Amino acid sequence: MALIHRLSKRHSPPPAAGTRDKRMMWNNRVLRNCHYLSGLLAILLTVAPGAATARSICYGNTSYGRLENGVQLPLSGENFVAYGKLPVMAGRTYVHSKVHTIVLAAYKSLATSHPGKMFIYGETGLINGGKFKPHKTHQNGLSVDFLVPVFDAEGQPSRLPTNVVNKYGYTIDFDSSGQYGDYRIDFDTLGAHLVALHKAAQENGVSLWRVIFAPDLQDKLYATQYGDYIKKHILIPKKRSWVRHDEHYHVDFRVKCRR
Repeated sequence: MALIHRLSKRHSPPPAAGTRDKRMMWNNRVLRNCHYLSGLLAILLTVAPGAATARSICYGNTSYGRLENGVQLPLSGENFVAYGKLPVMAGRTYVHSKVHTIVLAAYKSLATSHPGKMFIYGETGLINGGKFKPHKTHQNGLSVDFLVPVFDAEGQPSRLPTNVVNKYGYTIDFDSSGQYGDYRIDFDTLGAHLVALHKAAQENGVSLWRVIFAPDLQDKLYATQYGDYIKKHILIPKKRSWVRHDEHYHVDFRVKCRR
């Protein structure tokens, strides 16, 4: 806070001797600057890779629940990035502490097994859980959206473009072959990610409940080298969800929650 106070004084020089009202106005300005800088510092510390995690408590279920001590996923890491800085700053990427550990452990594993591959995570939930529009779930810190890994037009690993115009990737539509413009879904890497998440969950004493992914694209996922493992260990419903889930796959984790 001493540093913040010095910064505030530097940007808001005190008035010369004057009226009491002017002095109070300056004090209020310094206080506002302190609040601003404290908030900015909190954001930077929250989204920094490897930030310390508190132990979370989830309540209810993914469709009707809440969360205590939610932990925000890092903005980026060695092989992953969030879907957008603004949604992160808006507080839309909080998860249960167990999920935080699992997601980062899976990325760490993939950095070794699949070097050069890049991943994007999407919406997760609010710091205290609860309703999370426009989603019907994501309410207790156990749901995470991941944008599909892709190849570019040259067949090189790439990342989907995410911005305000395409709602940070959520309005992208892949056809039934897994193609969107110059981008093609990398089903093998998608499968590797699901397996890494499942194994990381087991290592942390929990499991995956389900994965929601477009039914018309599932056969291409099962055709990869990870298909048999996924069929045996991971539930991916065949019934289409209220949205297609082609540009992203929704993962729900099974963690014991309070009622």
